[in-house]
Amino acid sequence: MAVVKEVVESTRVPRIGPYSQVVRVGDLLFTAGQPGINPATGVLAGQAFEAQARQAFENLRAVLEDAGSGMEQVVRVTCFMADAEAFGTLNSLFSEYFPASPPVRSTPIVALPKGLLFSIDAIAVASSRHA
Repeated sequence: MAVVKEVVESTRVPRIGPYSQVVRVGDLLFTAGQPGINPATGVLAGQAFEAQARQAFENLRAVLEDAGSGMEQVVRVTCFMADAEAFGTLNSLFSEYFPASPPVRSTPIVALPKGLLFSIDAIAVASSRHA
């Protein structure tokens, strides 16, 4: 049985490079990193970590919904942070966006390009309504 790979493009969050936003393989969705860039303007959602991280979570929500899933279906995320001092803010946002049964999380501290302070990618279960 061949595994089918389906590329899903979000209508609400335009991609900013030569990559797929979401790839569906079977019942799993794999997202590209979602930065804290406002999709309406194409610029950073702000200079502060919380503004950028909140926008990144909203971008993640949008691409998952456009792929027929949602935040409640996320099983794993990688949160890329430019500053370890922002962990408290990340934990607060994580509790807000994943209030029940939060996903597994890895959080490397990395240098991000173009003034980015945060980016998040995810693996989620595709909702049955999209199957």
